[in-house]
Amino acid sequence: MQIFLLIIAGIIGGLIGGMGMGGGTLLIPILTIFLNVPQKNAQAINLTAFIPMAIVVTVINAIRKGIDYKNVLLVALPAIATSVLSALLVKKISSKALSIGFACFLILLGAAMMIDTLRKCIYAYMRKCREDYIHSD
Repeated sequence: MQIFLLIIAGIIGGLIGGMGMGGGTLLIPILTIFLNVPQKNAQAINLTAFIPMAIVVTVINAIRKGIDYKNVLLVALPAIATSVLSALLVKKISSKALSIGFACFLILLGAAMMIDTLRKCIYAYMRKCREDYIHSD
């Protein structure tokens, strides 16, 4: 049963990751909460699973000409440097502290997405009201 649940977790992570939303955002909580995988192991599984997913998605996006190559290095170089530093730091942090940090990250991410969505809805509603007002004359 555990193997089946791990496969399902991988499918969910792959679907979300393939859409560009970061499969680990769901995969890590699934592994830690529902499958009782320790936080550090869940993050290691997520990062290892990310490699083939990233390769496949990158090839697909390259074929579809969806990559802005001019900005790749501006994002990739600092990301590589900080990921090395973070990997070294994680060795010194307890799994509990890592779990709390990841939970805080997810809460902040959810709040930011909610605020952005509300802002877009309010602007769209105001635009529609303005158009209705202009056209009612």
